Amino acid sequence: MLNSEFRSGDEESQIRRRAELLACHDSVDAALAAPDIEMPIETSLSEALVIGLLKQGVTHYFAIFGHGSTDLGNVLRIYSEAGVVTVINCRNEVEMAHAATAHAWQYGKTPAVVTSIGPGGLQAMAGSLAAASNGVGVYHIYGDETTRGEGYNMQQVPKPEQGIFGKITALMGQSHTLHTPESLRECMRRGTNCVHHPYMPGPFFILLPINTQPQSMKLNVETLPGRMALPAVAPAGAEAYAAAAALLGRHRKVVIKAGGGARRHASAVRDLAEAIGAAVVLSPGSTGVLPDDHPQNMHVGGSKGTISGNYAMEEADLVVFVGSRGVCQADCSGVGYPNAKAVININGAIADVTHYANTLPLPGDIGCVAGRLLDVLREKPALKDDRGEWLRFCADKKAEWRAFKRERTGAAPLEDSVWKQPVLTQPAAIHTVAEFAKRIGAAKFFDAGDVQANGFQIVEDDTVGDTFTETGASYMGFAASALLGSAGVKGARYGIAFTGDGSFMMNPQILIDAVEHGVKGMVALFDNRRMGAITSLQYAQYGQEFRTNDSVAVDYVAMAGAFAGVKALFGGTTRDTLRAALDEAHAHDGLSLVHIPVYAGRDPIAEMGAYGSWNVGNWVDDVQARYLEQKI
Repeated sequence: MLNSEFRSGDEESQIRRRAELLACHDSVDAALAAPDIEMPIETSLSEALVIGLLKQGVTHYFAIFGHGSTDLGNVLRIYSEAGVVTVINCRNEVEMAHAATAHAWQYGKTPAVVTSIGPGGLQAMAGSLAAASNGVGVYHIYGDETTRGEGYNMQQVPKPEQGIFGKITALMGQSHTLHTPESLRECMRRGTNCVHHPYMPGPFFILLPINTQPQSMKLNVETLPGRMALPAVAPAGAEAYAAAAALLGRHRKVVIKAGGGARRHASAVRDLAEAIGAAVVLSPGSTGVLPDDHPQNMHVGGSKGTISGNYAMEEADLVVFVGSRGVCQADCSGVGYPNAKAVININGAIADVTHYANTLPLPGDIGCVAGRLLDVLREKPALKDDRGEWLRFCADKKAEWRAFKRERTGAAPLEDSVWKQPVLTQPAAIHTVAEFAKRIGAAKFFDAGDVQANGFQIVEDDTVGDTFTETGASYMGFAASALLGSAGVKGARYGIAFTGDGSFMMNPQILIDAVEHGVKGMVALFDNRRMGAITSLQYAQYGQEFRTNDSVAVDYVAMAGAFAGVKALFGGTTRDTLRAALDEAHAHDGLSLVHIPVYAGRDPIAEMGAYGSWNVGNWVDDVQARYLEQKI
């Protein structure tokens, strides 16, 4: 035992020496150039993994430590004390997966999630759907069962077979099991290829067996891959661009559908749209790609779109898809373009760039492809001159949508059967909070459900990054958890989580974790005591609501106020009382929660409406019949 303790203390001193050396330099490579470091070094797999991730810029860890991660946790403790990494301990694995996703999405820095297999790993995996669906790169590290097969390991899948969690994670995305320390280099190479993919990044799962974590290894840090950075690519020849120019010349009603992949290329989308005179329709996740008041911005289109966005989709004869995956709600389950005869598709992902029929694919980096296409178009007569009438029609529909939106967001409070008094409608309440967020420069995070659906129709973003709406996996509980993504970030941007009562109760752990880690932000809780989006869908399809509400009253102000450090306020029942509550909540130096009762009923002014089709419920036969008639 004494010898074991001595070896443990000696090992810790070596780890600490390396951590302090790394803390003195701007990068791992700079530290390696120090004269007292010789390669290879002798270390454990746990430390080697931390160093490997540091080479890729990973310094932020969201963790729930368990028996499957004690050795890795010990290394992270030492590196944290040296100031090399930041470790945010969390209370729920889904929450920390969302927090990591939000951190990467908002700040552009790759974090890691740490937990064990079993219930923790399964919950973190479930949360990883948000990263996968929105194209956000995050490392997930799960302490795995031992490689020795000495008998069942606690929390493994109780089946006489090893490596089952590695198989599960491989189905969820890309994964690697560190069965031996020597496989680290390949793990890091595969990892950066996934989480730093230039077109469709996503979560990468590292399975870290309990018994290989402390295993000694010789490591040549110089051979570990850094963060992958590939040059932008585009079709090499001129033929594809000439063909695209010819297509643009033959059609008059052109629409650009800007998907989530367009977020990183807003200027390219704008330049292309202005050059060709195209109407631009956004996806829920790409608001801000064009400024809200840009005359060619038709706003969101799809099954829960807008008057102007869906008009442009339905009337267009040529569609230019930019960074779009053709998600069911974004393209009305494939029937959103009934008059389109051809497609130009710009996307780096081969499966997505060839998704539609009659497509001219332009695979590669969106900015690079758009730039080369613009070079060709500059040699042609101005295409936008031929589209004046088309854009005037679109502008009329945009004016119609704006008038409709003003009516809905300006609606007076309505008498509600649950609240027994007039309360704000959801559009009026969301618009009031969104206006406030714009005034103070806050980032907006939207949860799934009715709040999200009304939200992406209402927000008036001028830049990408003002709104983060998790429409990919439509994950209830994302918004409040996303506030934790700013934990440990210097100069973090103030965030407001727009969440419904159902979504908030999925993951309310932010009430503890935000206080623990000094997060300053706000939860705007819109309470209609039901799953409003599904209630509306049930009424639209079958004329009846079924099991989407409850009779349990919750005092959210008392609930949130019970957590030391949380400022809990009642938002009242008018826009004026809500604005006053928002100002008071924002003044609090920490997390605040504003409870906002909202109307739930059949009055049509209480929602923004739906304008497209969706292949669900009793609409299926109609949508699928129309799909056969599509030319794209």
